[in-house]
Amino acid sequence: MKKTIYGGILMLQGIMETFQEYFLKLLVPRTLITMVAMAILVAVLAVIGRKKVFGTRILTYGALAITAAFILSYIRVFRMPYGGTVTLASMLPIFIFAYIAGTRAGLMAGICYGLLQYIQDPFFVHPIQFLLDYPLAFALLGLAGIFKENYFLGALVGSAGRFICHFLSGAVFFGEYANGQNVFLYSFIYNGSFLLPDMIICMAVLLIPNMRTAIKRVCRQAHTA
Repeated sequence: MKKTIYGGILMLQGIMETFQEYFLKLLVPRTLITMVAMAILVAVLAVIGRKKVFGTRILTYGALAITAAFILSYIRVFRMPYGGTVTLASMLPIFIFAYIAGTRAGLMAGICYGLLQYIQDPFFVHPIQFLLDYPLAFALLGLAGIFKENYFLGALVGSAGRFICHFLSGAVFFGEYANGQNVFLYSFIYNGSFLLPDMIICMAVLLIPNMRTAIKRVCRQAHTA
């Protein structure tokens, strides 16, 4: 009887040690960020996977927005040494499309734009890094559509979504460039140094009254039968 009890205790200890080992593995930054990236991917796919037919006009606006964003991305104000650029409001066309067509369409346009960004400046070190820095980062620009009545808040939220993806990617996959600095602080400063000016440029353009008037006009036209 004692041997049975003792054997049961040893088995329980073994199970607990195994559980602890796997739990500790989940706390490794790369594993955690991989889980976060997959959660973001699932959320994006859940939103864009809803059945909805976009009219020809919306599809045309989407194509124009992606093209405009891609062209503006070549007008670089400043380029960071390890990737990332301050551009002439290249995020703005995706924001505007999200205001016009909604969050779901904005996410889809952002994914397409992100894949074009990879073609423009390919940088691949890991599948999760690719997801975070390209399709997911630029897809989240489409979150601007949540606040289509408040262009500035929409631009802030869309930019923040992109920043989070780049921040997570930088902390785990580019920590070697931190030179002894805390990798999360390094990634925060590095990615903020180009995304903050990029967002400010977009907001400066949105301050132009004629720009806001044009966006409202296109929004009305897009939803007119």
